Amino acid sequence: MITAKEILKEAVEKLKAKNIDTPQLDAEVVLCNLLGIERVKLHIYPEMEISREICHRYWEAVEKRLKHMPVQYIINRQEFMGLDFWVEEGVLIPRGDTEILVEKVIELYRKHYSPDSVKVLDIGVGSGAISVSLAAFIQDCRVTAVDISPKALKVALKNAKTHQVEDKITFAEGSLFTPLVERNKKEGFDFIVSNPPYIPKQIIANLSKEVKDYEPSLALDGGEDGLDFYRKIVEEAPMFLRKEGWLVFEIGHDQGEDLSKIMEKKDFRHIEIIKDLAGLDRVIIGKRDY
Repeated sequence: MITAKEILKEAVEKLKAKNIDTPQLDAEVVLCNLLGIERVKLHIYPEMEISREICHRYWEAVEKRLKHMPVQYIINRQEFMGLDFWVEEGVLIPRGDTEILVEKVIELYRKHYSPDSVKVLDIGVGSGAISVSLAAFIQDCRVTAVDISPKALKVALKNAKTHQVEDKITFAEGSLFTPLVERNKKEGFDFIVSNPPYIPKQIIANLSKEVKDYEPSLALDGGEDGLDFYRKIVEEAPMFLRKEGWLVFEIGHDQGEDLSKIMEKKDFRHIEIIKDLAGLDRVIIGKRDY
C-alpha cells in the first residue's frame, strides 16, 4: 500500500507540471475529502496507508484537477459564512467576497428591524449561499429565492434542507422579477439582494480556465459593461421594495461609481459602497425613501 505522504508527493508533482496555482493545498483537500478527515491529520500521520479503493478514486479526482476543474466541483463542497454548501457543475461556486453582502444585510437588519420579521428577495440564488445564510442567521426571516436555472434551484433547496431552513425559503424559477409578477406577488420586501452576473462580456475569455471553462456563463456574463442586470433590477426594484427597504448588490471591483449613478437616477438614497479587504468595491447598498 502507498502512504499519504507518498501519494501526495506524486499528486503535487503532477499538479505543478500543469501550473495549478495551489498544488499542495488542492492535493491535500481532495485526499482529506475522500478519507473524511481534517487536513491536520495528514501532517500528524503522514505514514497512514491509503487503501486501493481510495487510491483509485483519488487519482480520478486528481485527473479532473489536472484539467483545471475547480476543487469545489471535485469534492462538491464549499464553505460560506461558516456553513458547508453542496456545489456542483452548472452552479456558481460561492466566494468569500459575497460574505460581505450577507454581513451587511445582517448589520442593517440589526440596526433597523430587529427583532421584527423581515422579507428578503434574493435574485439569482445560485447555490443558495446568500438565501440560506440569511435564513440561518436572521431568526425571523422569510426569503423568496429566484433563479432562471432549475439546477441552481435544486442545489439551493438541497443546501436549505441541510441547514434546516427550507421552511423559511420559497424558491421560484424564472428571470429576475418575472416569477413574482406571474404569481401576482408584489408584496413589499424589506431587502432585495443580488449577486448578479457582472463580468463584462469581453473579459470572460481572459478569466482562469477554472472559471471560464467550468462555471456557468449564465452566472458570469453581465453584458458589454457588466452592468446589464443591475440596470434591470434597479429599474424594477421599487415596485417590490417596501418604503425604506434596501437594495443590496455584490459588484465588480470598479463598478461602484457607475452603479451609484444608476441607483441615484431611480431615486435610491443613502447609497454606500462597501470595500473588500483589498480596498476594492465589493458591495453597494441603497434605500428606497419614497
